[in-house]
Amino acid sequence: MGLIDIALLVLVAALWGFNFVVIKIGIANFPPILFSALRFLFAALPLVFFLPRPAVPWRLILGMGLVLGVVKFSLLFIAMDVGLSAGLASLLLQAQAFFTVILAAIVFGDRPRPVQVTGILAALAGMTVIASTVDGGFTYAGLALALGAALAWAVSNMMMKKVGSVDMLALMVWVSLVPPIPLMLISLATEGLDRDLAALAALSWEGLGAVAYIAYVATIFGFGVWGYMIRKHGLSSVAPFSLLVPVFGMSSSALVFGESFGPVRLGGAALVVCGLVFTALGPRLLDRMRRPASAS
Repeated sequence: MGLIDIALLVLVAALWGFNFVVIKIGIANFPPILFSALRFLFAALPLVFFLPRPAVPWRLILGMGLVLGVVKFSLLFIAMDVGLSAGLASLLLQAQAFFTVILAAIVFGDRPRPVQVTGILAALAGMTVIASTVDGGFTYAGLALALGAALAWAVSNMMMKKVGSVDMLALMVWVSLVPPIPLMLISLATEGLDRDLAALAALSWEGLGAVAYIAYVATIFGFGVWGYMIRKHGLSSVAPFSLLVPVFGMSSSALVFGESFGPVRLGGAALVVCGLVFTALGPRLLDRMRRPASAS
């Protein structure tokens, strides 16, 4: 992989990490579920008219749209609205990697390797440490909702496995076509018409910029580059760059909002990141270490 491709993947990880700061700004301008609906509406339009639907069954597109778009992002945005910082949200959402390994074992019979079990246990220890630091700016409700969002993401990963190799950008655009109407209805039922109309009437450049960033920069550009790199270099070479997302997310939150993590919370975050590394990279690193020994 050349330096330009590496730089692009690091850029995407940085943009996705900063996305959590933008989400925090967005939910300061919109009710969280309405903000999620706007995100998917603008991600789908107008590109859905220019990108052909990938060769994916409608049931999978609908399923991913509901699980990923309606469930995952509703839970994430509400979590950040009720007391979860941008930095911790970017970290806790990566629990999807551990949930994915567990669900793959249940659904597909893919038994986790011992190093992955070690990674999951390390991450659980880290999240337990983080949970012990609950204070006025971090609530158990936010923690539970973020982990629920991570679980929904893992369920969508199971669907993605059935999709196979397709154009990631086109898939995300068509999946984004599903959530807006259900999210609008949920927003009307739970957040209220008056609150939604008031937020739209008071639309500011800050709010509009948040919608544009999350729809076009994080979704369209991010997944466009990510999908292109996967087709060019393969998933195993590209996926590890996602480990940088919580690093950039926590750094961005510290820079923009002055979020302070403290030694205990940083220790918990380090355990989670180590768990991510063991879970995502451990099996491949062990296989590479054993190859020379077996060859000799």
